[in-house]
Amino acid sequence: MTALPAPSSAVPALPGVPVVAHWPRATVLSLLGAVAGGLAVVETLWPAASAHSAPAVLSAASLAIGVLVVRHAKRLDRESAAPWRAFAVLAALLTLGEAIAAVRGAGVNAVTAGPQDVALVAAVPFALLGCARLIRSAAVGIGARVALDAAVALIALSALAEMVIGTALGRTADSVDDLMTRGYPAAGVVLCTVGLVTFAGVGQARRAAAGWLLACFASVAVVTVSGAIAVAGPSIVTDVVSGTAWLAMLAFGTLAIAADPGRSTDPDELPEVPLLGVVIGYCAAFGVVLLLLVGRIAGRSILPVEAAAAALLLLLTFARTLVWAADGARLTRQVLRTEAYFRTLVHSAADIAIVLDHRGRITWDSTAGHHPHGWTARDLEGRQLVEFVHADDRADLVAALAAGGDPGQGRGRVFRLRGKDGTWRPYETVRVVPSRTLDALPSAAPGALDAAGLVLHLRDVDSRRHSERELERMAYTDYLTGLPNRARLMAALAGARSRAAEGEVSCVLLLDLDGFKAVNDIAGHEAGDLLLTEVADRLRTSVRDRDLVGRLGGDEFAVLVRADLDEATALAERIIVELAGVHRSVPTPGADPDLVFDVSCSIGVTELNPADEVAVAIRNADLALRAAKAAGKGRVRRHGETADSVTVRRTRLARDLPDALSRGELRLVYQPVVGVAERRVLGLEALVRWDHPVLGEVSPEEFVPLAEDDGLIVPLQRWVLEQATAELAGLVRQGRDLRMGVNISVRHLQSGSLVPDVAAALARAGLPAQRLMLEVTESLFIGQPDRADGDLQTLHDMGCVISLDDFGRGYSTFAYLARLPVDVLKMDREFLAGIADDARSAALVHSVIELGKRLSIDVVAEGVETPGQLAALRDLGCQYLQGFLLGRPTSPAELPAVIDSFDPDLLDVDSRQAPSAVGVPGTA
Repeated sequence: MTALPAPSSAVPALPGVPVVAHWPRATVLSLLGAVAGGLAVVETLWPAASAHSAPAVLSAASLAIGVLVVRHAKRLDRESAAPWRAFAVLAALLTLGEAIAAVRGAGVNAVTAGPQDVALVAAVPFALLGCARLIRSAAVGIGARVALDAAVALIALSALAEMVIGTALGRTADSVDDLMTRGYPAAGVVLCTVGLVTFAGVGQARRAAAGWLLACFASVAVVTVSGAIAVAGPSIVTDVVSGTAWLAMLAFGTLAIAADPGRSTDPDELPEVPLLGVVIGYCAAFGVVLLLLVGRIAGRSILPVEAAAAALLLLLTFARTLVWAADGARLTRQVLRTEAYFRTLVHSAADIAIVLDHRGRITWDSTAGHHPHGWTARDLEGRQLVEFVHADDRADLVAALAAGGDPGQGRGRVFRLRGKDGTWRPYETVRVVPSRTLDALPSAAPGALDAAGLVLHLRDVDSRRHSERELERMAYTDYLTGLPNRARLMAALAGARSRAAEGEVSCVLLLDLDGFKAVNDIAGHEAGDLLLTEVADRLRTSVRDRDLVGRLGGDEFAVLVRADLDEATALAERIIVELAGVHRSVPTPGADPDLVFDVSCSIGVTELNPADEVAVAIRNADLALRAAKAAGKGRVRRHGETADSVTVRRTRLARDLPDALSRGELRLVYQPVVGVAERRVLGLEALVRWDHPVLGEVSPEEFVPLAEDDGLIVPLQRWVLEQATAELAGLVRQGRDLRMGVNISVRHLQSGSLVPDVAAALARAGLPAQRLMLEVTESLFIGQPDRADGDLQTLHDMGCVISLDDFGRGYSTFAYLARLPVDVLKMDREFLAGIADDARSAALVHSVIELGKRLSIDVVAEGVETPGQLAALRDLGCQYLQGFLLGRPTSPAELPAVIDSFDPDLLDVDSRQAPSAVGVPGTA
């Protein structure tokens, strides 16, 4: 809270206006006053000596002021310095004129014309130029209205000068010297007119400088009128008046320089309306007419030229009145249109704007009549804002208003305002700024309002808090069922875990609907949404008030139960009964109106352990839920009590598989493929094994699907390709003629990297492509026919052998055999189960072998485990065999011995003597 600052000699800084350097104007004015006093003494006591000395003194003073003008112009920008450069030339011409008068001894008032008059007359255009430049720096510029004001002032001052000089001289001009008596005052009149127009037309920032400049031109007029009178009747008085007025002219010029801050660069500065010019013009015109009438009443006759001037003044004043009326109408329309825009803007704004005057009274409220507070504009305007503020919050209001000069400090203050119905609503100050449209008025009351009015921007906190609560609700609520969503449920579980550390027992129920997928597939997702909504409603009614039901996503729900495991299990059983047989008619457009679905749920239950993270509790509940689903629909299972061992094993394998390769737990074994005609080992099939440090050896049937689900199959098969091709290359270099078969996953083909991976493995091992056989399943052709056609054809063109593995287990679509690049068929082991004693099985195998012969495709029988199977296959013409009877999967170290020691007599078993079955355990 500060009062207005006291005036100082320094020019105040304005927004967007350059700060002017401090002028030593007190020193300059003191020197000019001393010079004026001394010059008056010299002219009075020694008039003869003053004929040379007085003009010399005036010339020196004019030169000094000209130097100050030049220095001032250098401190301003180019546009702001333009008027003062013209005035500097003016000062130089005045200096020259007085210097010539000093040399000639013409004195201050020359009674005859001479060279000094040329310089003085030439200075007038530069004065006009400087004023024009000064006006042009304002917002309005020189236009028709300013020209009318100038014409009125010029004619009025000319008529006034004519009356004064005509009365003083009493005669007309008939010589050059007499013309000086009319010319110099006319120049003074012109300068005064230009000074008046300049003062009226400049902006507020340069108004003070223009005022001192007008005083300077008035002093020039005194000099010219005094000089004109001196021509008719020289006297010491006119010399003293002229010299003093000349120095006064320089003093006023100094004050004009000191007061000029330069051209304003503030983009928010409001344009000046040239009202002052109208006032000055009207006063001058009517003043001259009034003087003529007074003189006529006093007995002075009105000259024709004076009557013409008066008539012209009235005509120009009438024209200016019409222009001003047109301007007023235009400005009124603009104001009304702008006010309409403004009211539309502020009424649609979320914030409330209140304008206060310098005494803290409400002058305008943007929401008056349109806000829940109920007050109208008539109720508010003219009343103190503090009257509507709660007594406990008035200190916050005072603090906000006190920070009006710093909007950032006033932000965030909250106080309550009284509504018309007597209720209190909280509001927060968004911004408190000084009003640019209110004048600073003095006030005895302390505070920031002493300096100017304020604009107070408020925001309804109730509305914001309602919006925040709604956003929070949306962030933690499932949009479909209205239940708490996963984020809200996880936060509640974290809180329950913290309370469990203090002794409060809680459990988690994880629910999954059985049969829900059929609802979406058959009746559509709209029916599924309706079913989920009904399930949510039934869950709300089934649980207790202290329990929390949430939807995790899809058809999965969770319940936080504040009870022990037995009570939570009982609640789960009750939910099972409640949801059992939920029949939902599906009112879906286009669906069967009698269509109903039988939906149940399975539930996994676990207790919250304060030592475990929330994610661990969710995972334990999920394991129990899987065990419940594995046991059948509509079951409840607890974690750690009846959890399915297969689920636990699968979970352990899925967790350890990503690091198995880096830990060296994976290895390859190789099973021989024997040629019946060649009676030796022709090829090998690479089989991957996992030596788990806890679970022991894990077969590929267990972990390969896990690798496919978790996205690990591609790096796994790259490793298999590199290991198998490297092992085969070593065997080939030792002189063994072999091929290597490697199983290919459909996910590897889908990744698009199979072809480059195979090429890289072959190149790294230095192995011909013809020695690599890629074994694919029929599901690959069903799921990715385009990819199978393209990539497998590319591999076949490279020279790789393409084998169709497990032929007969799946779709067995014969159309693929005619279209795809298949070189080998591997019959599934199920084909061989009854081949030795079942004629139908033997006929089926024989048809496959004959099909291969007709299509030029080699047929391999895998899973040969008994001599009876071997004999039957040999008799049916199968040329390639693989199975435990001929060779088990072997490690790379033992593989050369197994290949070299193969006994071909195994192939000579007699079908009539061979037993139908030999119990050989294990699988390939």
